[in-house]
Amino acid sequence: MSPLETAESHRRAALEHRASGRIAAAEQAELAAIRASIHDPELLQAAQALADNLLHVAEPILKQRLKAIPIDVAAIRMLAELAGRIGRYRDAETLLRRALELAPTFHAARSNLATVLNRQNRTTEALAELDTLLGVDPDNPAHNNLKAATLGKVGEFDEAIALYEAVLGQRADQPKIWMSYAHVLKTVGRQDDSIAAYRRALAIRPELGEVWWSLANLKTARFTPEDIATMQEALSSGRLSIEDRFHLDFALGKAFEDEGNHTAAFAHYAAGNAVRREQLGYDPADTSRQVDRAIAQFTPEFIAARAGQGCQAPDPIFVLGMPRAGSTLIEQILASHSQVEGTMELPDIPTLAARAGGDLSATTAGDLHALGEDYLERTRIHRREGKAFFIDKLPNNWLHTGFIHLILPNATIIDARRHPLDCCFSNFKQHFARGQGFSYGLDDLGRYYSDYVRLMAHFDMVLPGRVHRVIHERLVDDPEAEIRALLSHLGLPFEGACLDFHQNPRAVRTASSEQVRRPINRDGVGQWRPYETSLDPLKSALGPVLDCYPAAPQA
Repeated sequence: MSPLETAESHRRAALEHRASGRIAAAEQAELAAIRASIHDPELLQAAQALADNLLHVAEPILKQRLKAIPIDVAAIRMLAELAGRIGRYRDAETLLRRALELAPTFHAARSNLATVLNRQNRTTEALAELDTLLGVDPDNPAHNNLKAATLGKVGEFDEAIALYEAVLGQRADQPKIWMSYAHVLKTVGRQDDSIAAYRRALAIRPELGEVWWSLANLKTARFTPEDIATMQEALSSGRLSIEDRFHLDFALGKAFEDEGNHTAAFAHYAAGNAVRREQLGYDPADTSRQVDRAIAQFTPEFIAARAGQGCQAPDPIFVLGMPRAGSTLIEQILASHSQVEGTMELPDIPTLAARAGGDLSATTAGDLHALGEDYLERTRIHRREGKAFFIDKLPNNWLHTGFIHLILPNATIIDARRHPLDCCFSNFKQHFARGQGFSYGLDDLGRYYSDYVRLMAHFDMVLPGRVHRVIHERLVDDPEAEIRALLSHLGLPFEGACLDFHQNPRAVRTASSEQVRRPINRDGVGQWRPYETSLDPLKSALGPVLDCYPAAPQA
């Protein structure tokens, strides 16, 4: 009997067992059908294609299989994996829920579902699925590792750290678990422990580029000559994955920059960026079109017709602008105030904006109010201190400034702005875990920064005073005056703790986590200057925005 025939036999038996109430026997038959199915030559071919990341090969095989056998659970799960890899998480979720409907004890599918939910930032649902898995297999290191990562996303760092330590007690040979553990230690400010954990990962797998980049991304850690030699040897080995290769290039860029070898540093930054840009395929024209649409829609008349609508809550403080523009510093300053809670870069505004659609002209007052209320409900899980205000520090929310104003008219909007060359080159040196596709090309960065300035200038015109702008260099030069102005805009009294923000022990997730644990300084000002001869594409793309900083060019 072929694997296909064996699988079909087990599926029929499972249906008969369930119809007769023999649940345990049905579950065994369902899993037996999955085991038989995965040995079918067609699915083996699809599995190999997935392993080789040949998604265009795997997809037609899997779709043809499910057209012929819609209840082939193994094929359903594999197609869900394919959907997840290309970011179609809703499709992946639908497929995985169907797989679990057909085989409720298929734990691999439930683990995949928890991962997909986690990637959609639906952490409560992800934790529920993980608790179901751990109820059956409480010591499973993979499930505990995923739960630790999910807990970290909602700020349950102590529990996440304890789980990682339990997992490493069982699987101390897993470098990526050491890396994830180190990430959380870094977030809570245990820098020495995080470095030790990263080093443990590298002792196991010295060519793991993401760990080298994670060390570089601490910003305050320095590499030894031996470290640089190890990274160069790994990079020249020819056996690296694409991900290891570009991570090593970014790490070596930082290592050579620290040594003052700016020629070698730029070469590695450029190499890492070129690979990443090719992977992501960012089109700067897409951002320009979004800005054009926003400017066309948010006219004074459009805004006036919706005045007073939306949810009236004043709680949210949106800190937005370019990444690497000082938004983490502003967040840390504000989160040091007794009435303000820092959270994280929350993904909810882009999600809600996408749900509302690009054209908001048909939205009613009720729609806008419901969207604002939904935002508050979705973000409630991140608010733990019961303070009057909380911070949403997702820089890319600048694209949704008008949407924020409509659904939360009393929220505060703060624009963090930094010199375009410092800001853009800082992005060019930074490998982001996800998103920020504009950051891997100098021309792309210049166009993105220009579009950002163009949209914010529009809102300055149609909603004068609505956005409070913090110029990074002014904040660095005269912190007390700028902090007082910022708090005054919020209607909050000045508190000395805001000047001593570096003493705040709160968890910080971003690339600036270690920098904001130091007193304010000018270390980041003018970092582009040693690379000036390589930055002509950036200068050209910035155009008049560069000459007019910190103001916007006149239309």
